[in-house]
Amino acid sequence: MAINLQKGQTISLEKDTNDLSQITIGLGWKIRKKGFFAKLTGGSQEHDLDAIAFVLNEQGKVRNLGEKLIGSDVIFFQNLRHPSGAIYHSGDNRVGGSGDNDDEQIVVKLNALPAQYHRIVFLVQIYQGRRNNQHFGEVESAYMRAIDAKGKEIARYSLGADPNYNGKCIMVFGEVARQGSGWKFSALGEGQATDNFVDILKTHI
Repeated sequence: MAINLQKGQTISLEKDTNDLSQITIGLGWKIRKKGFFAKLTGGSQEHDLDAIAFVLNEQGKVRNLGEKLIGSDVIFFQNLRHPSGAIYHSGDNRVGGSGDNDDEQIVVKLNALPAQYHRIVFLVQIYQGRRNNQHFGEVESAYMRAIDAKGKEIARYSLGADPNYNGKCIMVFGEVARQGSGWKFSALGEGQATDNFVDILKTHI
């Protein structure tokens, strides 16, 4: 049975009970429907949420920025595969989420990830959220989950509607990090007002 994490909680990913040759980080969301008057003031444009990963070294830095982030240590809708071949993105989902299934996935081949990489931080941004007056306070439910190589769900971190997320256009959901000879999975749940992940990336350069 998957472990349901709370904000700030960390668990070890156990090799003896899970196939950790690779893990899939699934991210899903459901947008709360706006009422008629809210649509008049806030617009009715669909929310475009994007999953992003920063692949960090032991100092918590992104060292390879590629050419305008192409071929870099940043995995996103324009750079779907890490140069090592050990991380790849399922692709941009622009049609919104139902909250029932993963809307986007990022797969990490843990056994193949070069030793220089120590942490992978996972974010979801609302594309052009500030321009479109969209934010995570409108997200009815969202989650991040870790799935092992055999499709077994190991852990899940869920977010409900929370007024503290009003005005927040990026959610730093969590991270996978090396722990001795193994790995750990942490739930972060840190909302940020910016709608451009590059602003957060700058803190890791």
